Amino acid sequence: MSNSEPETGESRPRVALIAGPTASGKSALAIALAKATDGIVINADASQVYADLAILSARPSAEEMGDVPHRLFGHIDGAEACTAPRWAAEAKAEIAAAHASGKLPVLVGGTGLYIRTLLDGIAPVPEIDANIRATVRAMPVSEAHEALSREDPEAAARLAPADTTRVARALEVVRSTGKPLKAWQAHKKGGIGGQISLAPMILRPPRDWLIERCDRRFVQMMEGGAIEEVAALLPRHLNPDLPVMRAIGVPEIAAYLKGDSDMDSCIAKGSLATRQYAKRQYTWFTNQPPPGWPREDREIDDKIISELVIKLQH
Repeated sequence: MSNSEPETGESRPRVALIAGPTASGKSALAIALAKATDGIVINADASQVYADLAILSARPSAEEMGDVPHRLFGHIDGAEACTAPRWAAEAKAEIAAAHASGKLPVLVGGTGLYIRTLLDGIAPVPEIDANIRATVRAMPVSEAHEALSREDPEAAARLAPADTTRVARALEVVRSTGKPLKAWQAHKKGGIGGQISLAPMILRPPRDWLIERCDRRFVQMMEGGAIEEVAALLPRHLNPDLPVMRAIGVPEIAAYLKGDSDMDSCIAKGSLATRQYAKRQYTWFTNQPPPGWPREDREIDDKIISELVIKLQH
């Protein structure tokens, strides 16, 4: 991921980035920074792009947003799957619009793939042969991983054997193009990392504090309309593989609504899924961003937010 450190006499336009796991306090910091700088908050969270998931994605409420402009929140119908390249293209346009109007773009979110795609660009992989794709996608993941270990051993060693999506992608690329995915990724293009002066901040509050917040927030979601949100989704009979149907809380609440589990079980499973997701994000944001990106490891409160707002302005 691009490590765009500000240079002396920096002339590139500034972009602030606030990233970290779910429930870490990102939204509050982004809104505070946008208020202090007359900025625009731009969503970088894969769940918050969907119109159908205002509550379960923890999208900031109208009260929290106040008069701060927010972009790319809830703008996509759940019947569509938003890809990282699509989001990155939309984010680029919003960042350019913010700069054109003299405002600071404040990117905020926990989807590392989105952020990486925006900054580093995407690999120019040619269109995959439709027959190869159909064959690969029909294979059980164990069989696909075994084939990958023969055709792209490096990818097979890197990927978890049960990671259906990534194993299939790596296998279809090497079969369709004759080159491993990693070879294509070495020639990424379209990233804006070198064209901007990035002011990043990674939130990594203490794990026990974060987990407690995850648990409390899922219960608040259940009490605040999450059940009604899923109840509105189910009659649409959307493909169960769509991101909106796999979002944390949706399968658990759907099972409750269908009578396959009780409320206590629903809350327990939803809270567990949230904690597991937060832990994966925590690991990603610990290991993937450049070492030079500042990390904030304290519990996030109003005092810390005020400190960080000042830090991000310099």
